Amino acid sequence: MDMKVILFTMGAAFLLAIILGPICIPILRRLKFGQQIRTDGPQGHLKKAGTPTMGGTIILLALSIAFLRFSDNTADAVILLVASLGYGLVGFLDDYIKILFKRSLGLTARQKLFGQLFFSGVICYLLYRSGHSTDLTVPFTDYTIELGWWLYVPFVLIMMLGMSNAVNFTDGLDGLLAGTSAIAFGAYTIIALVHSEMETAVFSASMVGAVLGFLVFNAHPAKVFMGDTGSLGIGGGLAAVAMLTKSELLILIVGAVFVIEMLSVVIQVVSFKTRGKRVFRMSPIHHHYELVGWSEWRIVVTFWFAGLVCAGLALFNL
Repeated sequence: MDMKVILFTMGAAFLLAIILGPICIPILRRLKFGQQIRTDGPQGHLKKAGTPTMGGTIILLALSIAFLRFSDNTADAVILLVASLGYGLVGFLDDYIKILFKRSLGLTARQKLFGQLFFSGVICYLLYRSGHSTDLTVPFTDYTIELGWWLYVPFVLIMMLGMSNAVNFTDGLDGLLAGTSAIAFGAYTIIALVHSEMETAVFSASMVGAVLGFLVFNAHPAKVFMGDTGSLGIGGGLAAVAMLTKSELLILIVGAVFVIEMLSVVIQVVSFKTRGKRVFRMSPIHHHYELVGWSEWRIVVTFWFAGLVCAGLALFNL
């Protein structure tokens, strides 16, 4: 019965995204919600200017409708929706400001940080109210670390900020984030089922269906971009799923592609500020491969495969 619910949820979210795409994309185009392209980025991306963005609304709508239909509306369901939709709202405001003022930067770093910390704080409160465990399990061992709330709260804040921004950095090529996030949430669907976290499994399956449906319109050449609306919503949801399945540290393996993308940015910034030299031709790292001559599709497929290998490795922990 559980697998039927999972498959129905995934299928419903996929179909909803397929239906919403042809409705939302023309609306975004008419509203002139076009992507602003960085002039210092790969020159091949300049032709993408004007492609409708904020397509993450398609993902979040499909996710929410499917999840609310098949979930049991428990405390866990509230946590998952607040994490995904809350972070998605921060991304929506960021995207809207970019479009309103015709610039590649939206919210200031301080404004975005405040929004992310606010919803992370709400998540911490909801976890506390639900009696959530504050121990961490070290992957591939039976060793656990009891943090207590005074350490678990800052851990959650750092985890949600780190993962949402790591996922955000990954969104730079047609289909890259949609594919890698589908793989990560697919792995967490299995992890949640093994841990009998049905609500989390349904949410993860909803996200898989939603991003795969979105991928139909986002695959190269993309007809729509998800924007920060989608990437921050996906990142917030991924962090919440990891917490509810008590696999907070395992997310470093499941989402290794996202972690590598973020590390490439950190390494690039630190190297340039301390040595005056760049390690990569451009960061995040997918742009480096573009500048060394890889085609966009080759990079995307390679990163998908890397994500699949990492997700498969993480499942050996079960």
